[in-house]
Amino acid sequence: MLKLFALLIFVLSGPSHAAEPGDWTVDVVAKRYFSSHTSYEFGNPEPPYQAPLSRLEFPMNGWFGGLAASRKFDRFTVSGELLRNMSQRSDEQFKDSDWTGETHPANVKDVYSESSMRFEPSYMARLDADMRVNDWIPLPKGLDVRPVVGVRWQDLNLLTRDGMQVYPADPGRAADPLRGDGIRFSQKYWQYFLGARMDYDLSRHFNVPGLILTGQMDGAIVLGKNRDHHLFRPGIRMTYEDTRGNAWHALVGLSAPLNKHLTAGMTFEYLRIETTGDHLWTDSVEQAEQVWANGVKVWSEQMNLMFTLRYAF
Repeated sequence: MLKLFALLIFVLSGPSHAAEPGDWTVDVVAKRYFSSHTSYEFGNPEPPYQAPLSRLEFPMNGWFGGLAASRKFDRFTVSGELLRNMSQRSDEQFKDSDWTGETHPANVKDVYSESSMRFEPSYMARLDADMRVNDWIPLPKGLDVRPVVGVRWQDLNLLTRDGMQVYPADPGRAADPLRGDGIRFSQKYWQYFLGARMDYDLSRHFNVPGLILTGQMDGAIVLGKNRDHHLFRPGIRMTYEDTRGNAWHALVGLSAPLNKHLTAGMTFEYLRIETTGDHLWTDSVEQAEQVWANGVKVWSEQMNLMFTLRYAF
């Protein structure tokens, strides 16, 4: 699908445009995620149908890094990005909450645990195209706004380890240590987005040649898949979520040239994903397999500071 998308944009952009100096760019990218998580929860498929029944919150704080590239044509610019985690651990704790009791108040958790979390190989990718329209639409001098369409993909693979479990509804019960690997979690998000990009020449107002304010806002249709393996449970205990929903994404940044070919930039980026769908539970010991939709929610909030060094040629 990604190859077909790139081929379509290439055809629309017109093959007659020969590459000129500056039409190609390659970026070295580093993103530091903070106050970020990806989470899911589900309700009870049986009476009293409390929702949530269980909630799991995986922190995403850490470094991702990789490369981005773009090619400018007469009217279109095609760009792509591929990142991998550089951090091995998140600097926040994984949280697991359960409301299994039927007699406790809804805000009292029966079981709660926190554990450290490790990144296994995880990836993020983007492919998009924007279109120049400033010769069609009158815009203020120094401002360039371009519609953009594309796809973002995330493949997160996380592992919890060495936690402590407590029982808020039974305060007299002693806490239990959780030693070793706890939950192996994988999640894939496909985000098909449409929005607008913006560049504004700030050098018109500040004595910094080439200083550019950049921005983007877009909305996306999201398809998500989760896989959760509870390693502490006897046998093979798995849960899966198959969801769809939407996402909102925004970024704002500054860039300035260092010399004829190099440009440095810093950007703040925000992404909010919300999806719902079906929850599948399987347990080899209990010989169970059950699917339900009550209270199923998969969501993520992601914030990062992105640092880029761009080479144009």
